[in-house]
Amino acid sequence: TALRMAELVREAGFPPGVFNVVPGYGPTAGGAVTAHPGVDKVTFTGSLEVGKIIQQACAKASLKRCSLELGGKSPLVIFKDADLDHAVETAHQGIFFNAGQVCTASSRVYVEDAIYDEFVARSVALAKTRKVGDPTHHETDQGPQVSDEQFDRVMGYIEKGKAEGATLACGGKRVGDRGYFVEPTIFTEVSDDMTIAKEEIFGPVVCVMRFTDVDEVIHRANSGNFGLAAAVLTKDIGKAFRFIDEVRAGTVWVNCYNEFLSDMPFGGFKESGVGRDNGEYALELYTEIKSVIIRT
Repeated sequence: TALRMAELVREAGFPPGVFNVVPGYGPTAGGAVTAHPGVDKVTFTGSLEVGKIIQQACAKASLKRCSLELGGKSPLVIFKDADLDHAVETAHQGIFFNAGQVCTASSRVYVEDAIYDEFVARSVALAKTRKVGDPTHHETDQGPQVSDEQFDRVMGYIEKGKAEGATLACGGKRVGDRGYFVEPTIFTEVSDDMTIAKEEIFGPVVCVMRFTDVDEVIHRANSGNFGLAAAVLTKDIGKAFRFIDEVRAGTVWVNCYNEFLSDMPFGGFKESGVGRDNGEYALELYTEIKSVIIRT
């Protein structure tokens, strides 16, 4: 936790005031930070809605610098030449890791028509083997949603998906009668205009959609207001590089997913955020440039 981090900083001998932790809620503690004239830079990781509030507050307070790492609705595109076993496992881990509570979760999976039915069958079979329960138990694959509010939000999206005509291939129910556990949920026959295909759910819910050609899928991958991450699985390097060039996302993976390097910049296009974390680019967010000219 942040409080433990503060204890370690103090034990390490950091000078007083270099590192401070201010516990509290967004409207109070967060509001005070964004409004205070002594704070020159604010960075935030979280939802799009709160990010917009913080950006507005920073501008209103003193036009202070603000960087944001916000939501995502990341597309994972699977061409028919991809290794199907690898594709199923990659898509499975991409959405269900940490119960879907990952900003880069592969919540939109586009599968080429020729392999769509087999991919769905294998994905459903794998999802049904996933053990949901106490995350402290070694046999558990997936723990709970972070709160009752988030649990209700996820279940609400599941109901909305069914109401809008998507096919519930598996999951969609609460696990047990205590805690905030949700079954790994797969929707098929989803259209891009459905709510579950457009909005970030932040839970173990994935939309598996079919496509026919590269032009179509790049267009659809770019639909929506997010652009945090994207991935493509294919043996065709030409298709892969076209995907890299044309898809508007801050991170693009080829034949892998959610792999990171500490020095690789991370951030999003469009409403997925402003600025980059990690690497040399991140230092620019915390650096003021001064130009000096001296005549003697």
